Amino acid sequence: MRKTRAVELGTGLFALLGIGALFFLTTQATGGDDFAARQVYVVKARFDNVGSLKPRAPVSMAGVTIGRVTRIEFDPKLLNAVVTLSIDSRYATIPDDSDASVLTAGLLGSQYIGLQAGGSDTYLENGSEIMFTQSAVVLENLIGKFLVGGGSSKD
Repeated sequence: MRKTRAVELGTGLFALLGIGALFFLTTQATGGDDFAARQVYVVKARFDNVGSLKPRAPVSMAGVTIGRVTRIEFDPKLLNAVVTLSIDSRYATIPDDSDASVLTAGLLGSQYIGLQAGGSDTYLENGSEIMFTQSAVVLENLIGKFLVGGGSSKD
């Protein structure tokens, strides 16, 4: 009887520790907001496919978060997605010929917008549109092409 009680207490303690660890991981993985700008400027970018990009996704340049995605809309006339980005006004010297890409953090991580600097002498400003964009790479499409034979080269 005494061994059964000890096993039950050990199992309960183990389960509680597991739940506590899961709670800790979820708060650490989803709770951090490292972007808090006092003043921002808004730019837009058009993409053929945004994948699973969500509002509040980071906008980064050279690995540094410089903004957030604030809105994702579908344009019924041009049949593409219009992504609105809020960028910290401290970064007001981003060339207007920079390109924006929908990137994935890790192999199956969340998606974000990555900016790559262009070479222009004029800069993005409030209301600008990023003209050079690269859509999200959809993993399912790549796997489908590979399985059907689109991934092999035959001469």
